[in-house]
Amino acid sequence: MSHNWKLFIASLGILSFTACAAAEGEDRGAVIEQEWPDITEQAEGTEVRLYMWGGDEAINNYIDNWVTPRAEEKYGLELSRVPMDAPEVLQRLQTQRQAGQSDGSADVIWINGENFRNAKERDLLAGPFTHRLPNMENYIDEDSLDYQVDFGTPVEGFEAPWGKVQFVFKYDRNYIDSPPSTLEELAEWIEENPGRFTYPEATDFTGNAFLRHLLYAGYNEPEELLHSEPGDEAAESAAGEMTDYLNRIKPSLWREGQTYPASLTDLDRLYQRGEVWMTMGYNEARVTNKIEDGTFPESTDTFVLDSGSLGNAHFLAIPYNAPNTAGAMVLINDLLSPEAQLEKMNPDGWGENTVLDLSKLSDDERQAFENTDRGDAVLDAGILDDAYLPEPDAGFVPWLEEIWFEQVVTP
Repeated sequence: MSHNWKLFIASLGILSFTACAAAEGEDRGAVIEQEWPDITEQAEGTEVRLYMWGGDEAINNYIDNWVTPRAEEKYGLELSRVPMDAPEVLQRLQTQRQAGQSDGSADVIWINGENFRNAKERDLLAGPFTHRLPNMENYIDEDSLDYQVDFGTPVEGFEAPWGKVQFVFKYDRNYIDSPPSTLEELAEWIEENPGRFTYPEATDFTGNAFLRHLLYAGYNEPEELLHSEPGDEAAESAAGEMTDYLNRIKPSLWREGQTYPASLTDLDRLYQRGEVWMTMGYNEARVTNKIEDGTFPESTDTFVLDSGSLGNAHFLAIPYNAPNTAGAMVLINDLLSPEAQLEKMNPDGWGENTVLDLSKLSDDERQAFENTDRGDAVLDAGILDDAYLPEPDAGFVPWLEEIWFEQVVTP
């Protein structure tokens, strides 16, 4: 099914945005176009600051305990992880650009979706740069539409793929014998088990994704959403069905829908304490680590609905005013290495799926990926592939936020 989606997306007309290199980025452009040995030499002995969401300890541990010492040992890089949500990073960059600040503080930012679109449109990124990364050429299928388009925005070399994930629901088998398979069954289960389900507010990445699943269901065929735009007749109709659904389940939600978890971290905490019996989110294998570290009960399992499961890639980009472009490129390139991607896939840690094209790996490397046991609670690849839904245009994210506040929260 995912192959058909790729063919469908390829048929869509994609508008190209203007290049993001700013006048003060001309020197960074020169750095990008150097020969790779010169870039690695320039990077040696420098500090690289990676700005990224810090809400998951498994992800933080991967960076702090595996990537950081490796960067020091292999490249002489001093890596500093700076916890900061992408919207806040972009706000800082926007303020710096307006003030004419040509040297910022962030070298690499973790980004995708609406945040990438905003950064690209506002000329906040250096690049394009991915054509200069050896591991991009050696191990990534650059023709894959998963990496050419980010929530409807052409990538055009301004960000490098770092990982890909798919949305799943998690549930506790101690309380749920058989999970719902449709949205209607989910609503009925919520009504039959008042207070045991909720979702993060729509400003949260995961909460908004839950809304996008409902939006998809409002179209006769899923691919119609990819033709649609926020506010058009089809979108308004689908959004009406979405808000009807949300208002239907609202009285039966945790705390009767009078308040919502501010983030996925907060929802996971409710699930951990047994206040709710389901949680949700991207990264189909995240559940394995959460069980092993005791955050989730051992009785946790996962499911997707028959109506489909959103999947997307996330990326790494370089700000327009990065103080260490060479170091940023060396770090990003190494994060695309088979060694780094295999460690990231380790279910004892992050557990996330790889962006590498396994056909480009050596036999031993490919076997290592294929032999990775992602855990009993992780759905089979075939089930996830059949359920796969591509992300709609990033413009739907703020549009759904507004509708949710006006028609679900406020009434």
